[in-house]
Amino acid sequence: MIGANSMKSMVTDYLDEVLEDVRPGDRGAPASYIPEPANVDPDKFGVSLATIDGKVYGSGDTETEFTIQSIAKPFVYALALEDRGFRDVLKRVSVEPSGEAFNELSLDEEGRPLNPMINAGALTTHSLVGGDDWTQGQCLQRIIDGLSAFAGRRLQVDERVCGSELDHAHRNLSIAHMLRSYDIFPQDPRVIVEGYTRFCSLLVSTRDLSSMAATLANKGINPITGEKVVSGRVVRQVLSVMTTCGMYDAAGDWVTQVGIPAKSGVAGGLIGALPGQIGVATFSPRLDEHGNSVRGVRLFERMSRDMGIHLMEVPPSVQTVIRNTAVLVQDLTDDEKARG
Repeated sequence: MIGANSMKSMVTDYLDEVLEDVRPGDRGAPASYIPEPANVDPDKFGVSLATIDGKVYGSGDTETEFTIQSIAKPFVYALALEDRGFRDVLKRVSVEPSGEAFNELSLDEEGRPLNPMINAGALTTHSLVGGDDWTQGQCLQRIIDGLSAFAGRRLQVDERVCGSELDHAHRNLSIAHMLRSYDIFPQDPRVIVEGYTRFCSLLVSTRDLSSMAATLANKGINPITGEKVVSGRVVRQVLSVMTTCGMYDAAGDWVTQVGIPAKSGVAGGLIGALPGQIGVATFSPRLDEHGNSVRGVRLFERMSRDMGIHLMEVPPSVQTVIRNTAVLVQDLTDDEKARG
């Protein structure tokens, strides 16, 4: 029988090897349309994996903090569903893939944003968190508290990034004003954009994000703290939308090649949640043409192949995923020995 320490070592060894295999190459670049995030070291690279039984593994820059950006969207969507219920939220935000960039104003025939993973939908779900009589400050605090509960620790706003993004929020402001003209939400568009920008500026690490993803994988219960953050019914809705819409106009490639619910952010973060199994998070600031992390996507593709975590070939238990990794590491080690 493989002991706990031996298992941890094997999983970490596997993550170390995959990280180094994926690292070479300099394709892509950090997001440059906002000055502050563009200053990040493009060679930072880390991966964390959290299981639904509370174990966390990692390799590389797992403690480096960066802003959560659009990875906040599914979690804010979860809070809106929890606070308002499905009927109210679905009345304002649809769940259809847009096939367009994240910052397009994509509306359906009823005037609703096409899904909560694009900016128009995320601005709308932000407006739905809390209650009708809540102040903007109360709504924002609810979001920060909620995302902190998903992460298992108190998250803080990066004020420099927030200020930089607010100075260049012209497109989001135009989207918010257009949504207000359609009566999608009643609040002042400037207030909505400011709140949205603040929670997108929360600082996280891959360890935090893997815990957040594992909470989704664990039916809304944080496997590290044991806190129930949202209901299982809400999680099912969120994971379904992440599967079809979480990677923007690259969602089709993602589903076929990786096959798990996911969400990316322009700071270079990327999460995936395999229901009943694990949460995985990567960080690498070099982005592709869709705004997704180049190395992050490659790493997820490799892990999906190696570990068999595609939804269409999901193993029966979390132990299977981890033991498959241990066997894979042993096979790699045996191959190295055979080569002398």
